[in-house]
Amino acid sequence: MNPKLSAALATAIWGTTYIFVSVLLPHNPIFTAAVRALGGGLPLLLLHHQTPAREWWGKVALLGTLNCGVVFAFLFIAAERLPGGVAGTLQSLGPIITVLIAWPLLGERPTWLRLVSVVLGSIGVMILLTGGKIVLDAVGAVAGLTAAISLALGGVLLNRWGRPIPLLEFTAWQLVIGGVELAALAAIIGDVPTSITTGNVIAYVYVALIGTSIAYALWFHGVEKAGAASVAPFFLLIPMVAFALDAVIRGFVPTPVQSLGAAIVIGSLIVNQRAGRTRPNLAR
Repeated sequence: MNPKLSAALATAIWGTTYIFVSVLLPHNPIFTAAVRALGGGLPLLLLHHQTPAREWWGKVALLGTLNCGVVFAFLFIAAERLPGGVAGTLQSLGPIITVLIAWPLLGERPTWLRLVSVVLGSIGVMILLTGGKIVLDAVGAVAGLTAAISLALGGVLLNRWGRPIPLLEFTAWQLVIGGVELAALAAIIGDVPTSITTGNVIAYVYVALIGTSIAYALWFHGVEKAGAASVAPFFLLIPMVAFALDAVIRGFVPTPVQSLGAAIVIGSLIVNQRAGRTRPNLAR
């Protein structure tokens, strides 16, 4: 699959998780994060058994913590305390963070056109969400930003280090490591639901298998083949999808200003990708 299409599909799938958190899942963010990570990683390990070499385990543990443990925990905390679109907006700041991190770690100096397009895209997301009365919860806002920073750093390190084993196995180990960390944390702080309904189970299955196993495999494929900075702009699709689902499921009608914001986001993605094609990567 084309790596940029792969990354775009991954972020679109991630955009659906907010509606599940707000509508179908119990209010236990750390437990939900653990179920998502372990439920997404263990099925992959059952199908693929290859393990990294001993010298790689430190890097795998760090990537699992950044890409899964920290991201999932703070993502669900943000989703619990903020409207889905707002949480998605904070996560969409990932492109700017990734470009800045990739510069010193990968030697990928961004073009001004790419930087401007990413900034415009983030502004477009903000405009997209100006039509309602939105009150930002400070804890939720910090959690959303932390998730974006962690995923950006994890993607850049993955691009720098590569992988010692095939993609699915590598993804699975990161998910399981992050899931074990989250499960331990949920048990320690007592963040476990008192009861689980059939709707909860359906939502957990979707979030674990579709939103995690498949989405993360698609995302890592895009990062590995196209580069973290190149696929980072697709983070902007996360709030777009979250916003669309709010409109369909919750009956929210976008204002003309919000429609303008959506157009800016889409335009910024197109400009950013054109910028990536017009200047070769001189760092490799």
